[in-house]
Amino acid sequence: MIYFSELEKLAAYDAKGEYLGRLVDLGIDPNQNPLRVALYLVRMPKKRLLCITHEQIQSISVRAVQANVPGEEIRSYTPDEGVIRIRKDVLDQQIIDVNNQKVVRVNDVDFDIQPSERHTHLRIVAVNVGWAAAVRRLLQGLFAKHTIRLLSNLFPSKTIPWEFVNLIEPDPARRLKLRITYHRLAELHPADLADILEELSRDEQKSVIESLDNETAAQAVSEIPTRMQVALLESIPAGRAADIVEEMPPDEAADVLQELPPKTSAELLANMEEEEAEEVRDLLGFEENTAGGLMTTDFIALEDSGTVGSAIAAFKTFEGPIESVHAVYLVNGEFVLTGVVPLAHLLLAEPSIPLKEISTDPVISVRSHKDGKTVVNLFHKYNLLSLAVVDDDGRLLGVVTADDVLELVVTRK
Repeated sequence: MIYFSELEKLAAYDAKGEYLGRLVDLGIDPNQNPLRVALYLVRMPKKRLLCITHEQIQSISVRAVQANVPGEEIRSYTPDEGVIRIRKDVLDQQIIDVNNQKVVRVNDVDFDIQPSERHTHLRIVAVNVGWAAAVRRLLQGLFAKHTIRLLSNLFPSKTIPWEFVNLIEPDPARRLKLRITYHRLAELHPADLADILEELSRDEQKSVIESLDNETAAQAVSEIPTRMQVALLESIPAGRAADIVEEMPPDEAADVLQELPPKTSAELLANMEEEEAEEVRDLLGFEENTAGGLMTTDFIALEDSGTVGSAIAAFKTFEGPIESVHAVYLVNGEFVLTGVVPLAHLLLAEPSIPLKEISTDPVISVRSHKDGKTVVNLFHKYNLLSLAVVDDDGRLLGVVTADDVLELVVTRK
């Protein structure tokens, strides 16, 4: 094992033993081999930058870098955005530790020396984000390298395998060229992903969001504070922002659109699918912190003449967030609320049982114009997981869920 802090500024020599300069950076080409160091950048005394390829490396140690070709066969370095440079692109940069769901800074990079008959390969192993790496870099040049290793071992070391590293590239074009994948980010819980987003700069947030699919991005954006949602959605193209808002629950989409400038809000609605846009427009008509403003239009409503079997079939075709459905709402031909069947009742009943027979009594609902305090009180009084919202004629308009009420309570505190 050898560290970048030990490799940096090493003397480099050609096959004749002539001094070339000092090693200043290493390059990895993900298109060729994402784990092998492809380029060794050496600064000559006259400031010219040489590029020694991995095939031209004879040996590497903590003392020197030895090329297997004469100096005249080593070309000058030409910048290539497809190459990840350790000093320039990785060291001191922020990366996402997907296992601990947080953003960390790279203090050093670990390599494995792999000698062969003709030349030596350097393989990247991990990025080092612990105190040991920080101490090692701090003491570099002040003591002998073996002494620094002994001293750094007194401090805790923490590494992240290179294959798990997600470089946060604020420039989307560069990220695509580097082919850095964010698939492991999509596996995180949206709340954990939101915590990570809150630690990043605006440009880095934008980069991460643009790397995710619309559904995952929407789930993450739903978990961050509204002010951050607004700033993030304003920073990305309107078409992409509309796709993300479209995937958000209608009530949350309405909340964030309400906070956006009217022109931006109108542009996003215009870019959304008509059905989803219409749902959000309807919710925008209700005042903030009223039952209507808190409700979502993602719910399951069935005619009160239906059976348990028809309710189960409705669950299978429901396109909203299934985890937020706690009950089936029964309505008559005028869409007036006539009953509520909790999910637990459905699971315990035979498919042929009429829904009316297992409906709760009395039916608890709230008028759309009632304030948030009334909604909270009803949830507390009746131990509700969800609450139907109706108009003055008793027609079902939407549902307030427990997570919306919890958010309202927490915000007030």
